[in-house]
Amino acid sequence: MGRAAIAAVSKARGMELAGAIDTQCIGMDAGELTGMDEALEIPVLNDLTMVFGSIAQTRATSVVVDFSEASSVYDNVKQAPAFGLSSVVYVPKIEMDTITELSPFCDKASMGCLVAPTLSIGSVLLQQAAIQASFHYNNVEIVESRPNPSDLPLPDAIQIANNISDLGQIYNRQDMDSDNPARGRVLGEDGVRVHNMVLPGLASSTSVVLSGPGEVYTLKHDVTDVQSLMPGLILAIRKVIRLKNLIYGLEKFL
Repeated sequence: MGRAAIAAVSKARGMELAGAIDTQCIGMDAGELTGMDEALEIPVLNDLTMVFGSIAQTRATSVVVDFSEASSVYDNVKQAPAFGLSSVVYVPKIEMDTITELSPFCDKASMGCLVAPTLSIGSVLLQQAAIQASFHYNNVEIVESRPNPSDLPLPDAIQIANNISDLGQIYNRQDMDSDNPARGRVLGEDGVRVHNMVLPGLASSTSVVLSGPGEVYTLKHDVTDVQSLMPGLILAIRKVIRLKNLIYGLEKFL
């Protein structure tokens, strides 16, 4: 993610990389680390405060992009507004309590922060289409495909289930109380089920399958490379500098 982001930012119109922070590859040039033709003369450092301070003194408008871990997001983002820096946070497993605790720091400093469970524009569009469709169908199931095992269900499926729950619909009434493991896992209280396939060679894919009398409506989003997140990242960087508070979800910018 970090390598792809460095390359994307360096190529984006009106943007330049100002710093790179990691616990590995300390001292390496960020451009060389990503395989770019020329060095960026930006060394990878592991001192967050020093990098933030240097950027604040030399750049009029800057955005911190955080691809770290849920356990470190609070400390990272808490510092950014103090240095006059906006933030884009993509840490899918971040706790909602952490987001709530960070919001006052952004409000007090009048600095923007986007916390995004996904930076994929396609994933956001899938979620929005699923919400629209769920008003018209009484049966809906989510199918995830992944080439490698991971914590399942994944955040995308959980987000979709949360989005289409509490809309006044009850789904899959015919067997919503079934405990047969072959029927998948129920997410929420409205009967939305999720199924997972984990097979080497599969593309990372999320499908929402809805049905009504005489028809089946399928929404599907495939991800073949981390590059799928870069258009959303660049959009988020451009938009977040206009904010004066913390918001949740890339869909706010679409």
